[in-house]
Amino acid sequence: MTIDEKDLLNSILNSLARIDYIKPEDIPNIDLYMDQVTTFMNEQLEATKRYPDDKILTKTMINNYTKNNLLPPPEKKKYSKEHLLTLIFIYYFKGILSINDIQNLLNPVTDKYFSGKGSLDLTAIYEEVFGLEKDAAGMLAKDITRKFQISSRTFPDVPAEERENLQLFSFLCMLSFDVYVKRMLIEKIIDSKLTGQPDKKNTNKGKK
Repeated sequence: MTIDEKDLLNSILNSLARIDYIKPEDIPNIDLYMDQVTTFMNEQLEATKRYPDDKILTKTMINNYTKNNLLPPPEKKKYSKEHLLTLIFIYYFKGILSINDIQNLLNPVTDKYFSGKGSLDLTAIYEEVFGLEKDAAGMLAKDITRKFQISSRTFPDVPAEERENLQLFSFLCMLSFDVYVKRMLIEKIIDSKLTGQPDKKNTNKGKK
């Protein structure tokens, strides 16, 4: 691949290294009104926007999450720290999962641990899960680099003016396949472990 494409890889890896999450201590310990919630989330997650005009969270989104039983209803129109933690989980899930899958994944956690119902609170769970981010980012960087190197060896016999675009296409396909497989595995685990639905392939065995 060309130097420009290597610069692209370096840019991707640098962006990955800068990925961070909202620290629990940065979340207000006081209950917030809707406008305060959207302002906080949009400011804290601004770096994740693809385009400047993108909205991280809107009033409509929050109302829909509550309506779809993803987010516990507010108390007297105010949202607690646990509401914000739940919204952060929803934000990251919604990029790859359906509302129904997020509900099946998140509800067992919020039902048991929201408002201090279980042995842990949501803050402790959030800290434990997002604390894995640094190691995960390091492994991702190595995997992305490996995929880049593999794709740079594709189409060796194609004319140079065509090879660069085809190699970039190969690289993006490898990244996309990785996302596709992981999403499929997440859905399979949700179906088998959280909803009790049988494997569709197994249910079709013996049928003609």
